[in-house]
Amino acid sequence: MEAKEQSRPRPKSFTYKTHVSWSEGNAAALGSEGKPTLRVTSPPEFRGELGNWTPEELFVASVETCHLVTFLAFARKQRLQLVSYESHANGVLELVDGHYRFTRIVLFPTIVLEPSSDEEEVYAMLNDAHQHCLIANSISSIVEVNPTIVLR
Repeated sequence: MEAKEQSRPRPKSFTYKTHVSWSEGNAAALGSEGKPTLRVTSPPEFRGELGNWTPEELFVASVETCHLVTFLAFARKQRLQLVSYESHANGVLELVDGHYRFTRIVLFPTIVLEPSSDEEEVYAMLNDAHQHCLIANSISSIVEVNPTIVLR
């Protein structure tokens, strides 16, 4: 084996562990070692409780936060003068072939930049983040990103 081939990084594998414990009705405690426990239920439209996180919301939030942290990695690498990043997301759950599934998740990030920033570069970073978001790459739903970029 050539020295060049030996120095190539090898693909890595990671395992993320969670646990749930049913409490009552449609509610459970969701946790992961060293993190606060969340009370999760099914959504109210599926006989769940109001005021608690649902798997559906956590699913959409996973896509939204993955896009954020992936964008931040590209922004840091390019030394982007980021003032703020806020977003909201809509996940569309539909009955398809007799089963509910998310068919589309739309992200609406609002990115505020210093005036010296290059908007085209930011759009490129958003595209890179969209292409490299591991959660979005792991699902079959369509994921759209509709950004608003503001120069301060």
